[in-house]
Amino acid sequence: MLNALLSHDLPRSRVLAALLVLTVLGLLATPFLFPGSQSLNVAAKVLVFIVLVASYDLLLGYTGIVSFAHMLFFGIGAYGVAIASSSLGPGWDAVGIGMACALLASLLLSLLIGLASLRVKAIFFAMITLAVASACLTLASQLSDFTGGEDGLNFRLPELLRPATVFLEEPLWGVEVNGRLLSYYGLCVAVFVLVLLLLRIVNSPFGRVLQAIRENAFRAEAIGYRVVVYRTVASVLSALFATLAGVLMALWLRYVGPETTMSFELMLDVLLIVVIGGMGTIYGAVLGSVLFVLAQNYLQALMQGAQGVVGSVPVLGQLVEPERWLLWLGVLFVLSVYHFPTGLVGKLREPPVSLRSPPPEGAATGSGRPSAGRPR
Repeated sequence: MLNALLSHDLPRSRVLAALLVLTVLGLLATPFLFPGSQSLNVAAKVLVFIVLVASYDLLLGYTGIVSFAHMLFFGIGAYGVAIASSSLGPGWDAVGIGMACALLASLLLSLLIGLASLRVKAIFFAMITLAVASACLTLASQLSDFTGGEDGLNFRLPELLRPATVFLEEPLWGVEVNGRLLSYYGLCVAVFVLVLLLLRIVNSPFGRVLQAIRENAFRAEAIGYRVVVYRTVASVLSALFATLAGVLMALWLRYVGPETTMSFELMLDVLLIVVIGGMGTIYGAVLGSVLFVLAQNYLQALMQGAQGVVGSVPVLGQLVEPERWLLWLGVLFVLSVYHFPTGLVGKLREPPVSLRSPPPEGAATGSGRPSAGRPR
């Protein structure tokens, strides 16, 4: 049952399986274990980033396409819901219309970019997507009548998802059961379904072809696969999942702005998470998103606590100042990439040293000398 649910893509590591189970249980129990708006917002951001990073990994990790326009589709999903809800009012019909229009716009735009650009070399495709993303970010900042400009858009949710909507008179285990809690668990269900769908895609025959194209596009073309068609379909699917992630983010924040959905800094964050978690694996998106968002939100608080302990030490006290949290965040990521070149999931899936195949008899050792036991 579990094997079929995960599309026969099991973790293949006890440590990885334990971390994934712990992550799922932690996200489900966050409202009760860590009450408060900050922890709930951090958990919701983790959930949205899981879908966003996994959708980008479909391009980069499984197909080998480097695109800088991924946040464009994330922004289209968020702005679609925000504009529709601002124009039509807070209702489910507005949410549905906004999501449908956003998916249609992302479908057409990603199809246009894919057909027009994927025939060129990888570096030129990356530059084209970067130019398109920059142009759309400028439009979102300047078309204030539709997008709110630099200030963004605030909108109201349907009544069922509003924090003022209370379902139980008494708190449940100290937590008020209201529309905000319903929104969070609705977000959990949506992310769970989307991740399972992505697992189904990458482990299907279509996903195997994408991996073959990543390894050797010329060979895949030679045995009969239309590389441009498969790359274009992968680009469209990735854009649609990113659009759905943008819809989820907008529904949670009830606000959309160019810097929160389409900035280049967010694109770099997604790229870092893909590399740290492990390219070519959906599970890497889960672990990478958890680590990155937690470090991004709580590293400064940890440094503030360390400042109170070692603040009097001349050099160390200056290094742990909370304002330098970005420096240490960068150091942590450099170290993680250096020690885990295949990402966290790749490292955890490596077989133990005792189970690895020994080198063939007579093979040279790393020092260049004949192996032990072989006569000279």
